[in-house]
Amino acid sequence: MTAVITVGVARETAPGERRVAMTPETCKKLVARGARVVMQRDAGRHASFSDEAYTDAGATLVDDAQSVLSAADLLLCVQPPDAAALGQIREGAALVGLLAPQADAARGEAIVARRLVAFPLERLPRTTRAQAMDVLSSQAGMAGYKAVLIAATLAPRFFPMLTTAAGTIRPSKVLVVGAGVAGLQAIATAKRLGAQVEGFDVRPETREQIESLGGRFLDLGVSAAGEGGYARQLTEEERAEQQRRLGEHLKGIDVIVCTAAVPGRPAPKIITAAMVAGMKPGSVIVDLAAETGGNCELTRPGDTIESDGVTVAGPLNLASQGAVHASEMYARNVLNFVSLLLDDKAAESGALSYDWNDELLAKTVWPERAASQ
Repeated sequence: MTAVITVGVARETAPGERRVAMTPETCKKLVARGARVVMQRDAGRHASFSDEAYTDAGATLVDDAQSVLSAADLLLCVQPPDAAALGQIREGAALVGLLAPQADAARGEAIVARRLVAFPLERLPRTTRAQAMDVLSSQAGMAGYKAVLIAATLAPRFFPMLTTAAGTIRPSKVLVVGAGVAGLQAIATAKRLGAQVEGFDVRPETREQIESLGGRFLDLGVSAAGEGGYARQLTEEERAEQQRRLGEHLKGIDVIVCTAAVPGRPAPKIITAAMVAGMKPGSVIVDLAAETGGNCELTRPGDTIESDGVTVAGPLNLASQGAVHASEMYARNVLNFVSLLLDDKAAESGALSYDWNDELLAKTVWPERAASQ
């Protein structure tokens, strides 16, 4: 009898996490590839995917997480299982998700102890070939969209210009800090809501992208173009000049959406307490970078505060607030990545196929391994 690869999905356990790593759509495609799919009941409920939809797609449902963890050759997740759950995964199995193994010593030790082949998707090379697998980009898009909706809710002003019997209402002035995927989505969303939108990024090559979405590029005369499409850290002199010019500009801004990040490091502090103090009462800051410390000095991750009449919000896991579409995008990204492990060779042998000469696998796997392994 030919061996069959088992793909497992357990319920997410991180507080507030509503996404799921497999949708009925991607489940059906995995089953069509010859995989056996085992899911814990209600794994997709918070993302509005019913158990019935999964069984119709060919999944086998089980009541407890341990039945999934012990059976899976390939385990899919959004956020990493805790150390106790990792200890229940079948030894030598593959684990795919946003794992951040180096952020938690116990987690990393459990992965090594169980000899898991872990693929933290945040390590995926950002190449043209990898775009269809890029979970960071797909989830950042939802986060940028939600951040603007939160800002519009908190702001005591209309975003669009309105002509009413009571007079003309001027449009809100929105500044988006950072023009990565989240920032560009924020710019597009604020523009659709009718705001007057500016985008600020220390990478000059983002000007064209910001302007293509109808925003105005805020040029403060400081460039931090880096490698791989990311920003480099600014020198102290560059930061001082940037902050001086930015502080003056913020006095006329109604809403700031912060999205700037440096991979593997705390978020750069761009909006100082002094800048916030200089803003108009009723202004709003939504700091999408709160999960890595925030771009604003006053940001408290997970909280919304008021300082001298300015509201500062530090929402966490914004992508989870759009769980349906975020899960659909995430699951498709994951399917495209695990397809590298489920090639014809895997179908014939009934075992996952690891081509360590493929840079997408070799540069994503943790701990790193040599191509000959």
